[in-house]
Amino acid sequence: MQVGRKSCWRQLQVSFFRLLCLIPTGFPVRSVDMQRATDNITIRQGDTAVIRCYVDDRVSKVAWLNRSNIIFASQDKWSLDPRVDLVTKGQLEYSLRIQKVDVYDEGSYTCSIQTKQQPKTSQVYLIVQVPANIYKVSEDITVNEGSNVTLSCLASGRPDPAITWRLLNPSAEPLDGEEYLDISGIMRNQAGRYECKASNDVATPDVKYVNVVVNYPPAIKKSQSSETQVGRMGMLQCDATAVPTPEFEWYRDDKRLSNSQAINIQTLGTNTILMITNVTEEDYGNYTCVASNRLGFQNASLYLYRPGMGQDNGSASVSQSLWLMLACITCLFFKC
Repeated sequence: MQVGRKSCWRQLQVSFFRLLCLIPTGFPVRSVDMQRATDNITIRQGDTAVIRCYVDDRVSKVAWLNRSNIIFASQDKWSLDPRVDLVTKGQLEYSLRIQKVDVYDEGSYTCSIQTKQQPKTSQVYLIVQVPANIYKVSEDITVNEGSNVTLSCLASGRPDPAITWRLLNPSAEPLDGEEYLDISGIMRNQAGRYECKASNDVATPDVKYVNVVVNYPPAIKKSQSSETQVGRMGMLQCDATAVPTPEFEWYRDDKRLSNSQAINIQTLGTNTILMITNVTEEDYGNYTCVASNRLGFQNASLYLYRPGMGQDNGSASVSQSLWLMLACITCLFFKC
């Protein structure tokens, strides 16, 4: 019962104070000696806002209101918000300070003054800006060449941030996309690190990255035949590009080669070398390098030939004969 009476009495005080002292009905709005050049104050989230109001010695009563809520009445604080206080320098300043401003602080603030002659009020609208923040971005992905890819980058901020995309290759030119970046029929040269940037000029842009891996079948880029004398070491070399990294096999006619006393096969990444340690007459002829991954394979013919025979060693003769295709498929299935 006692609590109800106190609450009722406080409401009556508020109503009486508003009606008689602060916001008299029918009076026009007039400015006090405030920041005359602007009606708005723009502040960044987390900063401190000071809303200025200056008075003179003719003022009998003064208060700050936010919308229809009393914040301060003279020196008495009505707000329960610990971030809010007064800035008073002598008797001429009656400014409102809000620390660690947040978006819910945005709105109209009124400095209301009661003089002996008439009341005066002035309003300032507080605008709260929020730095751009990327709150959701696509995870790193692996796709096959030719697939359609959509990358997403969602951001918040006040004002709404602008979102831009770049592929961080040497040119790093902007891409045509905002929240969603669509890539139709992605190619191997479009693999890499994609940058999403959200900016609204409130603070440093927020940046996130998405790594895109593009799988594609092997392509043999270089093959090197060998002109070797009998008794010397012959070396055949084969380079291929592929994602995932290709596996290599060597063939002589229809026979798959493996390491032995006479043959040494070395593979490092996308490069393979067939070394014949002591070349004999029987070793001369055609050899085939096969590069394969789960997306396909490609082969190239190389030659080990006698000095002076003039075989072409500049480029690969690429073929996909039936027997070699069957041999590769058999090896892939049976892990030979």
